[in-house]
Amino acid sequence: MNEKLFEKMLAAVQKPGRYTGGEVNSCVKDRDNVSVRFAFCFPDTYEIGMSHLGIKILYSVFNEREDIWCERVFAPAEDMARLMKENGVPLFALESRDYIKDFDFIGFTLQYELSYTNVLYMLDLAGVPLRSADRGEDDPIVVAGGPCACNAEPLCDFIDIFFLGEGEKVDLEVIDLYKQFKEKNKTRREFLRAAADIAGVYVPSFYEVTYNADQTVKKITALCGAPEIIQKRIEPDMDKAYYPDTFIVPSIEIVHDRAVQEIFRGCIRGCRFCQAGYIYRPVREKSPEVINRQAQSLIRSTGYDEISLSSLSTSDYRSLEPLLIKMLEWCEKEQVSLSLPSLRIDNFSEELLEKISSVRKSGLTFAPEAGTQRLRDVINKNITEDEVLKSCATAFRGGYTAVKLYFMMGLPTETDEDIVRIATLAQKIVDLYYGMPERQKGKSPTVTISVANFVPKPFTPFEFEPQISKEEMLRRQALLKEHITSKKIVFNYHENRTSFLEGVFARGDRRLGAVLYAAYRAGCYFDSWDEYFDLDKWLAAFKECGIDPAFYTARTRDYGELMPWDHLDYCIDKDFLIRENKLAHEGKTTGNCREKCAGCGANRFGEGVCFENR
Repeated sequence: MNEKLFEKMLAAVQKPGRYTGGEVNSCVKDRDNVSVRFAFCFPDTYEIGMSHLGIKILYSVFNEREDIWCERVFAPAEDMARLMKENGVPLFALESRDYIKDFDFIGFTLQYELSYTNVLYMLDLAGVPLRSADRGEDDPIVVAGGPCACNAEPLCDFIDIFFLGEGEKVDLEVIDLYKQFKEKNKTRREFLRAAADIAGVYVPSFYEVTYNADQTVKKITALCGAPEIIQKRIEPDMDKAYYPDTFIVPSIEIVHDRAVQEIFRGCIRGCRFCQAGYIYRPVREKSPEVINRQAQSLIRSTGYDEISLSSLSTSDYRSLEPLLIKMLEWCEKEQVSLSLPSLRIDNFSEELLEKISSVRKSGLTFAPEAGTQRLRDVINKNITEDEVLKSCATAFRGGYTAVKLYFMMGLPTETDEDIVRIATLAQKIVDLYYGMPERQKGKSPTVTISVANFVPKPFTPFEFEPQISKEEMLRRQALLKEHITSKKIVFNYHENRTSFLEGVFARGDRRLGAVLYAAYRAGCYFDSWDEYFDLDKWLAAFKECGIDPAFYTARTRDYGELMPWDHLDYCIDKDFLIRENKLAHEGKTTGNCREKCAGCGANRFGEGVCFENR
């Protein structure tokens, strides 16, 4: 890229640090001495993408290889995109500022359904044909992974290869195959067909989908000898799994600007609404020694003064107390803050509070998810109101005055009583604070209730359930707001418009590719940002394509219906999901994975919590 032009463009944008690269610990290689160039794309802005742990891991995995150069690419904000178009500058990578249309691979991580149009936005800015079928021999191979790949179908028109599950090894296997085929001058299609035989690789162009008269999926047929079922990949031993000893230190403030240490993958709990709790099974823990060593390396190589322990449920880590003892020895000396997100209410103790308070004191966050015990049993939350109040009392005794509680609205079987009781529980916590003689005198409590809209997701027991309408969601939000009478309670809630679209694409099929294309052409991108989201344009795109979005959101699915993702195997058996759905409607709970195996199917890997007592 022309440097003078680049500097001129930087001077005209709001946040030039998004595009400059050159950060501490970023990787720059000699382009002439690498065999494969990989553009790792995060379909959102720099501040959001640089906060994501997955990109940090895979960036380092790739760049440890001398023959691969992985560079980062983020979605340019509107001001930069306009200047790029005006000056004929295609999308470029941060490290080299080379145009990614000339790379071997363009890879996307799919974290959120509302980022799908940003995939098209970035490909378009890059000058790469949007549809896989339109790409030629000289175009990059476009790949994607991440949690949303568990239902890849809505993006099938645009992605050449999907990676299912965890990518540390399968990504490299595909790159090695590509090198072989490149050296032999094999065709793009020959490479894709060979890649389809690698475990965890889904090449959608080798699968044909037919539909019934009622628009449900009739059959998914593998073509050209491709495997009928594609099983996800996992890292079986977390102590041996790759983890970087350094992170890139961003040049501007990002959303989560701290070191992050992963302590385990998966979740034992089985909350019936939580997709992550199922698709990352089985639970595999790192040992305290490995976690402590990796955490120290990260702090010393980055200069951060805060480290967060990352997992889906940190307080379920079996060796949490000895781990904290080890880490606090050096955290206190080096004045490093230790953050423990994702704490469970039912195993939050005074001992744990004492340890985290010795380094850092801020508000605490818990997730009751529902206002009544009946509904908590439906969703298999397996906590009681007494446990919620006990945990809040523990926090208040420890000097905390702010508590944040997460809830969901629109859950299956939810009634008005369930909604009202959210406000009742929040008020009980306020009253609890004032009733405690050991509270901090002269200080008032703040109880924040943050309410998300329930969206049914694949590979959960609620994948069969309908999503409530926008009008009904607004009514329930108003009902809750009406019953909050204390100024000590803060009510935060989400827009329903984006939840509706998330629901469509979460359980959609590949016919939605036409809608994505039409919406993008109408100007839809950055849909997760309120200031950009335009529901009218989306509704017009659905109408143009002759697709009723309510088909994907508003109906109950029969247990026997073939789901669009049924050929993608995340090792969660459908019979298990059906059993759990029935138990939900009976108001019955299922114990966690350490209490008793519920037969979800994840034990086929022979690793993790399923076999930890062998």
